[in-house]
Amino acid sequence: MEIDKLKIVEWLHGRGQHARADWVEKELPDRVDTVRNAGLLATLGLDPADLADQPAQ
Repeated sequence: MEIDKLKIVEWLHGRGQHARADWVEKELPDRVDTVRNAGLLATLGLDPADLADQPAQ
């Protein structure tokens, strides 16, 4: 499964994690593979299933 990077960035900003959001915006591709990047997403405290259900704004 892939997630739009914008969803991750918005989610992090919403939690006040602006530095992490900025890093994700600079370093990750526009579409983030949840299998390949499972460890990174876990480190960021993200559950891919939660983000998959939310439309990017």
